[in-house]
Amino acid sequence: MSESARARWSLVAAAALFSTGGVAIKHCSLGGWQVAGFRSGIAAVALALFLPAARRSLTPRAWLTGCAYAATLLLFALSNKLTTSANAIFLQSTAPLYLMILSPWLLGERLHRRDLFVMAAVAVGFALFFLEDAAVQRSAPHPRLGNLLAAASGLAWALTVVALRWLARSEPAAGRDPALGSVVAGNLIAFAIALPFALPLGPSRATDWAVLAFLGIVQVGLAYVLVTRGLRHVPAFTGTLLLLVEPALNPLWAWLALDEQPGRLALCGGALILGATALKSWWESRAAAT
Repeated sequence: MSESARARWSLVAAAALFSTGGVAIKHCSLGGWQVAGFRSGIAAVALALFLPAARRSLTPRAWLTGCAYAATLLLFALSNKLTTSANAIFLQSTAPLYLMILSPWLLGERLHRRDLFVMAAVAVGFALFFLEDAAVQRSAPHPRLGNLLAAASGLAWALTVVALRWLARSEPAAGRDPALGSVVAGNLIAFAIALPFALPLGPSRATDWAVLAFLGIVQVGLAYVLVTRGLRHVPAFTGTLLLLVEPALNPLWAWLALDEQPGRLALCGGALILGATALKSWWESRAAAT
């Protein structure tokens, strides 16, 4: 198998592992703060062990970027406990809408006319989630609040991407990986913030700790190792498309394991958001090639 083919399969595998986060979070009987905190604590240790470059990259700016990433981690885990996995991942995927608003202001990046089409499509997709009166389900007991937290996680992820771009421009790269340092820092910050809300722990099952170990070591740690390897050898557009496997599979696992039923408008909104993201990546790849 060629290096390029291995890189593509690495990204597909990473996206598949990321996609299990929603159903695994729901399967754990611990509370949202407990899942969010212990998942991040385990993930930080796993990443530091798997990726030595991450340990060397914990610079002050990486810690600052990690604050935005910590917010993303916490909001996503909390939203998954309250709304459907589909809504949580699709609303987090509205990050490109916030990103196109924030980038000209924070990074001085120019907004192109075609970006307005993408913004409109993502905005319509976003609105569809809140036009529908989401049904309460056993695995989604408070869908309205969960949707709001998931939308906030999309904003937090957009801020993370902006911070990573700023970091890439300003941080010397010799012997360091600023992005990986930010991921480790973000998980450590998320663990520290969640811990006071996670205690006292109360009763738990061995299954719960097995799920937390899976989330931290495999769903986050191993997945990031695969992403790091894969993105070195594929174009940005290809990487973006392959990583869209995550939001495509995420609702499927919840449906198969929990019989979770996302609403029709939510599915239409998700399709709009993912389609607009893919189209934007294609436009950017064409612009870069010319």
